[in-house]
Amino acid sequence: MSEDKELYKKAEKIVDEKLGFYRHLYSYITVNIILAIINLITTPDNLWFYWISVFWGIGLLSHFGKVFIFSKTLTVNKESMIEKEMEKMKK
Repeated sequence: MSEDKELYKKAEKIVDEKLGFYRHLYSYITVNIILAIINLITTPDNLWFYWISVFWGIGLLSHFGKVFIFSKTLTVNKESMIEKEMEKMKK
């Protein structure tokens, strides 16, 4: 029973991280569209909105990597490290 609770907490954390990324992505798209429209209406000869898109995009890519790429690697490594330590303790 406690294993189920522990698994539920881990799964809940992963889902929260994924939802956080999707909220970040939605904000990125929405805000950048609004900024592009404002920029094109007010000063079409001076495009500045793409700078915000580029630097925020770097942050978004970093968030993506943390949630979808590196978290799996770190979790697997952590679990295998714990198993190895437990095997050492048994000897």
